[in-house]
Formats: sequence, C-alpha cells, structure tokens
Amino acid sequence: MAVFGIGFLGAGIVSELHAAGIAACSQAKLIGLWTRSPEHPAARAEQFACRVYRSPDELLADPHIQGVCVLTNLETHVELACRALAAGKHVLVEKPVGANVDELVRLQQDAAAAGRVCMPGHNYIYEAHLQRTRQLLDQGRLGRLVTLYVLYHIHHPEEVAGRYPGVIRQIMTHHAYILLYLAGRPVSLAAMSATLHYQHLAQEDIALVNLRLQNGALAHFCASFAADDYSSEPWTVLVKAIGTGGATRYSYRDWVELRPGAVHAQTYSAYPASIANEIEHFVRCARGEAEPLSSLADAVDAQRIVEACERSAALHQEVRLTFD
Repeated sequence: MAVFGIGFLGAGIVSELHAAGIAACSQAKLIGLWTRSPEHPAARAEQFACRVYRSPDELLADPHIQGVCVLTNLETHVELACRALAAGKHVLVEKPVGANVDELVRLQQDAAAAGRVCMPGHNYIYEAHLQRTRQLLDQGRLGRLVTLYVLYHIHHPEEVAGRYPGVIRQIMTHHAYILLYLAGRPVSLAAMSATLHYQHLAQEDIALVNLRLQNGALAHFCASFAADDYSSEPWTVLVKAIGTGGATRYSYRDWVELRPGAVHAQTYSAYPASIANEIEHFVRCARGEAEPLSSLADAVDAQRIVEACERSAALHQEVRLTFD
C-alpha cells in the first residue's frame, strides 16, 4: 500500500508533536509544510526532513499530499481547512477547530460536499484508557454514571498564555469533547472564572464548571494556567468517571519523563502518544478503514458547550443548553 502523504499548514510548537506522530506511523510520511512565520520554515523543514512550500496553494496543489494537518492559529483554522477540502485533501484540524458554531457548521457542510474526511483534533479520545472507559460505560459495567471529572492544572507563563484565548476556549474544548465521548450532552451548566497570575493579560487563567447531564449525572470541569499541582497525587490532567458499579481514572501523572516539555516542568508522555494515535487513526479514516471517534458534529456540540461556559461565567448564572 502506498504511503499516505501529509502536509502541514502551520509549523508552530504543536507541529513537533504531529511530526513525531507521523514519524511513528509506518503508513504516513510528512511531505512538506507551509508557515506564515518568516523566521523558521527552513529550520522546521530540516528538523522534520521535509520540504517548504511558499504558500498554502502551492502545498495544496502537490499531488503527493493526500492529507493536510491544519496547525495554524485558531482564527484561520476553518478558512484553511475549507481550502484544503476544496483541493481534494483529507483534513485533520487542530483544536479548537473553529472560533464559533457558524464557522464549524460551514466546515461540516464543505466536508460533506467535498466527500473528504475532516477530522477534529480531539486527541484525548484516541488514548486507549479513555476508550476503555467508554467501553465500560457503554456495557454498563460501571453501573449508572454518577459523576465525571475532567481536570487540568498546568502553569503557563504569561508570555506563553498570551498566544492563546482564555483557558475556557483554549483548554475546555478538550473537556467538552471528552464529556461528549464518554457521557453525552449536558442540559445545563454553571461556570466561574478568574484571572490570578497575569500582569497584562485580561483573559481568565482558571475556570471551574459544573454540568448536569441528560441522565441526571453531574460533571465537573477545571482548566487552569494559574498554577501547577505539586501535591502527593497531583491533578495535572485527570479524567475520572465514577459510577454506582465502579470507577475509572486516566492521569498524565502515570507517564512522566524527567525533562522539561515546552512550557511544562516535566514531559507527560500520554499527550504526545495520544496525538500519534490520532494521526494513525486519521490515515485509516482517509483510506476508508475507519470513522473518526469524534466528528465535526461533536466539534459543533463542543463549541456550544464552550460558548455556554463563557456566557455563564460572564452572567454569573446557570445556563441551559440546546443542541440541533
């Protein structure tokens, strides 16, 4: 079987994880990249052993590229993904997939019209531990779900946090699609947020959300750039499902490498592994061998949850959710 050629639109920090994921996939090869940054395209191309394209159009015109990873800033995700679909490419879009629900609906329509795979970068659910949790819940082996916790506590310095929107939009996208994958849609939520360690940024660096699910169970989200958790059982990243008949846990702290990882004090092996799994699944989807575990319809629902969290925090009140 011919190797599946992939191109990168964008070559920031997250591209390193995607390049490593492609290198680990025997069925895929990184052909080349385009980046709007004039400082490092050649260095990135040398690092990844691929070529540089002068424009998105040049990359999209290359017949050796069958799939594209959209890794640019959030504001350009949907525009570039739609261009790639129109060029006949399969597309993996880094999260958050879009800036608002209308954008995501448009992307969903364009993907359907193009007849190509457009897979949201919902990498956590390609982690085997969360897939096993889903299986146990679906089979009723945990009894009735009582509560689901999705927690994130990783300090980000202000100069890094300034590249992103607040933690609700940047991080709780993960929480939202994990909730949808494991437990389904919420019916209402109440959110609170604060800004605790920034000197110049106005966006929130911590947010807490309580959610009521359709089956009556409750969920709790936390996303924080404000501080690391140095306690004996740190909640760096933790997903826990508790049911009347059992419970499961997924944690970053079960796989730790003693070296810095980007802005993190240590390298948490689970995250790059999940992206490698996501890349492999993307290739299988593009070849018609599988379906995305999380679809663009899920990305739309996740965006509705994120926007409801922002609205609840701003209004200081519980918000009910509606889905199409």
